Amino acid sequence: MSTQAPTRSLPAFREDAERILPELVKLRRALHTDPELGMDLPRTQARVVEHLASLGLEITASTRHGGVTAVLRGARPGPTVLLRADMDALPMAEQTGLDYASTNGSMHACGHDLHVAGLAGAATVLSARREDLAGTVVFMFQPGEELGEGAATLVAEGVIDAAGTRADAAYGIHVVPGEYGVFSTKPGPLMAGCLEFDVQILGRGGHASAPHLTVDPVPAVAELVGALQAFATRRFDAFDPIVLSVTRLRAGGEALNIIEDTATLSATVRVLSEAATRRVKDELPGVVESIAAAHGCTATLELREVCPPTVNDPLVAEGALETLRGAFGEERVRVSPAPVMGSEDFSHVLREVPGAFVFLRATPAHLDPEMVAPNHSPFVVFDDAILADQAAALASLAWRHVG
Repeated sequence: MSTQAPTRSLPAFREDAERILPELVKLRRALHTDPELGMDLPRTQARVVEHLASLGLEITASTRHGGVTAVLRGARPGPTVLLRADMDALPMAEQTGLDYASTNGSMHACGHDLHVAGLAGAATVLSARREDLAGTVVFMFQPGEELGEGAATLVAEGVIDAAGTRADAAYGIHVVPGEYGVFSTKPGPLMAGCLEFDVQILGRGGHASAPHLTVDPVPAVAELVGALQAFATRRFDAFDPIVLSVTRLRAGGEALNIIEDTATLSATVRVLSEAATRRVKDELPGVVESIAAAHGCTATLELREVCPPTVNDPLVAEGALETLRGAFGEERVRVSPAPVMGSEDFSHVLREVPGAFVFLRATPAHLDPEMVAPNHSPFVVFDDAILADQAAALASLAWRHVG
């Protein structure tokens, strides 16, 4: 696969996308009003299929989950590029006051409704230029991103090979609050991987007035909290850091005069490299078991990898920045200064295919981007006029490979 700049200039994708903006806004608002959760998204899936139906694509709507895969074959052979959007919402009640706000107790508080409509727009403008394409574009509409399992499921089912040949490159765009219309990404690690774990400390309960006759698990779990912080800051390189946050502690029941047999702890870990992931998996059990043993207790550890780090291919990311500058101007494209410690399951695709993930800021112009609510807030709002640029950006990134 070539990651060099295309020899031909970009088509007028921005003008093409502006012409279909009203239908993209209509699709986005229909999705926003009626959000669905997790892997089963029947109404969302139906809306995506309906939008794509007239474009002459090879469409597969999964019967196992809410995913949709569509393949656009150009007039001439060439590379295959994959473009992805996530589709699921979050289990929170919307509080934006928008006239198209959700009322079903769920909310598109992470912009996935925009992602779906933006990718549908890219499919529309690229399909209109099928005769100019030398290669194939796969459009991946995935459920379950908020669960951390949607992309992995579609990868396991073969989305990367959906065109009959393996994808040579992959791209995704995520909207975030901030200065309207500004794109950013960087080569290498862009977002953290996520691991979660649960620890159960097992002692021997008894009366709180006689702790010497018990094996109290509470001091063990309390000491473990501090030991985990030292583990995160003393065993990992400052230039390949992890963030470990204990988010749940439980011990005891209703009665205050009882020492229970067990205490539990749950935590999340963010990592920026596969090496850090391996080290967490290898060394965390020893920390947990040693602290428990020092208190005469035993411990069980359940560790889960939710998703790997989102790591952009350096050449593809540099090419993406160059392409976006060519399409939108230098002033609208920035190199991200550092990775974000949030996680994204597009990382499962980037584990398999060289590609790049890009942020696009979409705070309405009348709001102060420094003061607005963040993603995953019930108050977050995005300007859906950004959909024209989002669709044009995705089309331009695909064109880099198949134009």
